[in-house]
Amino acid sequence: MSNEHPNDPFEQLRGATAPTPDADARQKALAAGMAAFAGAQEKSNAPTQGMDWGQRLTAIITSLKGKSIMDLRIPIGTAAIALLVLPLGYQLYSSTSLTPSAPAAQRNVAPLAPSEIKEALAVAEPAPVLSDQLMSTADAPQPAAASKAAPMGQIARNTVPMVMAESDAIGGAMPAPSLAMAPADPSGDVFSDFDEQRLQVVADAPVSTFSVDVDTASYAYVRRMLEDGLLPEPDAVRIEELLNYFPYDYAPASSAAVPFQPSVVVYPTPWNPDTQLLQIGIKGYVPPTEADTPSNLVFLIDTSGSMNAPDKLPLLKRAFGLLVEQLDARDSVSIVVYAGSAGVVLEPTAASEKAKILAALDDLAAGGGTAGAAGISLAYQLAEQAKVEGGTNRVILATDGDFNVGIDDPDALEDFIKTQRDGGVTLSVLGFGRGNLDDATMQALAQNGNGNASYISSFREAQKVLVEEGGSTLDMIAKDVKVQVEFNPASVAEYRLIGYETRALNREDFNNDAVDAGDVGAGHNVTALYEITPVGSPGALVDPLRYGSDAQAGDAEGEIAFLKMRYKLPDSDVSQLIEQPVTADLAYGDIADAGVDQKFAAAVAAFGQKLKGSDYGQALGWDDIAALAQAGRGADESGYRAEFIQLVRTAALLKPDTAAACRATAETACE
Repeated sequence: MSNEHPNDPFEQLRGATAPTPDADARQKALAAGMAAFAGAQEKSNAPTQGMDWGQRLTAIITSLKGKSIMDLRIPIGTAAIALLVLPLGYQLYSSTSLTPSAPAAQRNVAPLAPSEIKEALAVAEPAPVLSDQLMSTADAPQPAAASKAAPMGQIARNTVPMVMAESDAIGGAMPAPSLAMAPADPSGDVFSDFDEQRLQVVADAPVSTFSVDVDTASYAYVRRMLEDGLLPEPDAVRIEELLNYFPYDYAPASSAAVPFQPSVVVYPTPWNPDTQLLQIGIKGYVPPTEADTPSNLVFLIDTSGSMNAPDKLPLLKRAFGLLVEQLDARDSVSIVVYAGSAGVVLEPTAASEKAKILAALDDLAAGGGTAGAAGISLAYQLAEQAKVEGGTNRVILATDGDFNVGIDDPDALEDFIKTQRDGGVTLSVLGFGRGNLDDATMQALAQNGNGNASYISSFREAQKVLVEEGGSTLDMIAKDVKVQVEFNPASVAEYRLIGYETRALNREDFNNDAVDAGDVGAGHNVTALYEITPVGSPGALVDPLRYGSDAQAGDAEGEIAFLKMRYKLPDSDVSQLIEQPVTADLAYGDIADAGVDQKFAAAVAAFGQKLKGSDYGQALGWDDIAALAQAGRGADESGYRAEFIQLVRTAALLKPDTAAACRATAETACE
């Protein structure tokens, strides 16, 4: 029949698919079939010039209205060919039959090489991803244009990838997924690299100094990853932020002049009977309601295309709505957005005009890139315009991780934020979603802005950060808070600070008021744990020096350590000092006698160490951690500790121990 109708497009395509021992003939036949399809389509009445294949198909179908069956021969043929060409192209390109058939050797068909197929297809227009084209109807959702490329693992579910890497396209097999451990995070989120705190010998380094940290972003991120069935990467696990996520019943401060007082206790380490835990905790002063200061807030919101996801801009708008509801007529709100360009969405507006503010938030839409935005400058300009003396002046930056806010150089951006901080305008950062999160920049900007970094993973988390802890999020009661612990070599042989790797300070930084440190908000809890090895304990890992001199404890006999803390009041640049000896009477022989907060804090530290594959604390099993946390659950009015216990059980199912072993041995798969 092909000889009888040489110009029939169906016959041309049939010739392309017929078995032939000649590879060149197959190439030419396929090319001819493609060309015939293109020619047949040109004869239709649909205006298809300049369209790609998907658009042409749509135009052809539209043109069928009112046609007789005789008029529809070529359009129907064109549509049929289109339905055949794509599977055919895939079949030829992969050399894999779409239906069971005899082996190639029996059919006497020579498989085509990729270069030969590309040459044969050169005469025809390349096939697009049709799912996107066929979705372009009035009822189909239109994706926002985004300048940021989607990271691996986040290709939209409604797209069909038609392009394969040459190395895998022909005869390559997809690797089988391993169920031995949870998959690594495919999101592309970025975290700062840091090394775990190491054991210190008191005789060599008796002093430990660090800045406090009140951020909780790490815990919220870790929780979301585990709930999604994924293990967070080790650098995403900052143990101090896990500890500081939870409230503790520490002694309250008596006045704003001395905004906190330390609570110190020593008790046996659950994962090592030969060591002890030294727990230091503070709770920030909470002003009475009538003493609340006015707030001047500027919402700096990322509206780039990547924010077009349910857990990003839509959640962001609801989160800010919660915050707006907590404000009163003394407060003001401004809104600045940055995407393809920056703009002021809302000039400084009294918070009593809630409907106006909420409407401005509701109108925000994600779309466009982030190049050339000047959002950060606009935000601080509005903050200065509505500045309140003696109140809170703060920019709240909300983003999924794109910080292209107008200053491209990270160092210049940090310097700019420091300058604004010194002028009285602080900065907090709220992170949303996964796939583009730049946690390292979040932390750096919040630290330089005298603010805090939080990760909003859900509406409930937004309620915790912006409603339950709204005062601590916005109202700073102390700045540049530093901790220094000197261990008595007569009592302690070794020590290790658990966490705070990214907050370490030099010993001389403690008394230098020019060195920036962490800030504490109203009601904030801060917890620090040291694992210490008493002198004479069999748990000591470092042998004493043969020729070392005896420790000279002097009048410090009976002391375990000496605690010092420095802080500045919000309106002062001169630090104040708090000192307290850690004496033997603060030590408990059994963790059961220490209290529920101590049990729970120890469980959280054990969880963090085990989850990140720490060199320490691995002896405690997941069931033991859950039992310890259950014993330290206490009243748990908000249910956060109960949630943590469930999180421990979830982590156990994902086999992080196996993952840690793989990382340690550089293996690519685990049994």
